[in-house]
Amino acid sequence: MEKYFHSVTLDKDKCKGCTNCIKRCPTEAIRVRKGKATIINERCIDCGECLRVCPYHAKKAITDSFDAINNYKYKIAIPAPSIYGQFKNAKSRNSILTALKSLGFDKVYEVAKAAEIVTEASKKLMSEKGLKRPVISAACPAVVRLIQVRFPALIDNLLKLESPMEVAAKIVKSEVVKENIFKPSEIGVFFISPCAAKVTSVKAPYEKEKSSVDGVIAIKDIYLKMLENIENQDSEGNLEQSGYEGIRWASSGGEGLALGTDKFLAVDGIHNVIKIFEEIENEELEDVDFVEALSCTGGCLGGPLTVENVFVAKSKLRTFIDSAKANKKTVSVNDPDKYEEHKDLLWTGNVSYRPVLKLDEDMEKAILKLEQLEVICKGLPGLDCGACGAPSCRALAEDIVRGIANETDCIFKLREKIRELTARMIALENVLPPVLNNRKEEKEGRETVTVKQTSL
Repeated sequence: MEKYFHSVTLDKDKCKGCTNCIKRCPTEAIRVRKGKATIINERCIDCGECLRVCPYHAKKAITDSFDAINNYKYKIAIPAPSIYGQFKNAKSRNSILTALKSLGFDKVYEVAKAAEIVTEASKKLMSEKGLKRPVISAACPAVVRLIQVRFPALIDNLLKLESPMEVAAKIVKSEVVKENIFKPSEIGVFFISPCAAKVTSVKAPYEKEKSSVDGVIAIKDIYLKMLENIENQDSEGNLEQSGYEGIRWASSGGEGLALGTDKFLAVDGIHNVIKIFEEIENEELEDVDFVEALSCTGGCLGGPLTVENVFVAKSKLRTFIDSAKANKKTVSVNDPDKYEEHKDLLWTGNVSYRPVLKLDEDMEKAILKLEQLEVICKGLPGLDCGACGAPSCRALAEDIVRGIANETDCIFKLREKIRELTARMIALENVLPPVLNNRKEEKEGRETVTVKQTSL
């Protein structure tokens, strides 16, 4: 049986069984049973929607503790571009990067720089013939996993290039190793993440056997320390490496714009992504070569592990983009040695379909169960109210067939059952058992005879 690692987990002590999460989960991965939510591992894509909507904070993302950096002699931070939108009072990117390095890192390498390298590789790959159109970005791991579990026909549309996070980790680690001071095992590369799905992609990568990243730290976990460092900063280091195109990846549309084509579509928010994927499957999306699909609303700036409001973060990020444009900073694109060294960014593994509606290992039994599922589903009210603990009537029908739910979990079916039982009880109340019924008939017969004798 396949094992699953997920960053998104449940704290049952905090869960109140409110059903908010089951209605928002895009893959129907959550059920509420016995007053507590449960997560179906095979369905979860770690998009973080449940983290956003849970009013009791019962859903949480497992990330690495900041203390994990102390397991390595040489510590490297690779911050996501979305970190630049988190600090309203920061005057420059150098200020933010210096504040990050001051937390205890020996080196900081911008993932935004690696994003520019990936952009160049994407342009070359997109120019080749044979790619299935529209090509879908694989930069968002939650989107890739969504395709695996819900849209397997679109797997061949994926742009099978490593993410900027992986590229950044590979580049910076090789740079340090070349200095012949530290062994690879002594170097720890930590991604500063806005996203729970990135944690999963590091701990359980889908495109290769092992990630180049050694740990993932949430932006929100180090935000206050960085904020304090920024406010008390006396000087800034010269740590900026990327141009504006790399920074722009933090927001929806950034990757598509960097490709330099008008025939691209940028969609953000997992439910919006699903709608677009349905259009692609139905061949309804025309004149589009590239689809940039991001799970979080607003792109990575809206990630569940960020701190700042996504709209405020966009405004702040724009100032850094404008500044980089003014400085004409495009270091990574004009660095041929670095680019040639890491030009082979293609996935080494294969992304495959992960079926979640496997009703039985035996095909004949599975078909019979599917037929049973359809019958049960037709008998349900079709309101998708969620009161049963499943996100939809069809999901409840599936659970019933799987043997993990009952038809009376549906409040409407339960009401029908109660009415039926009540009617039967009323009917039974007027029916005596056979022994008592015979005695009653004998008594009624004697009373009839007595009446007749009296009348005579």
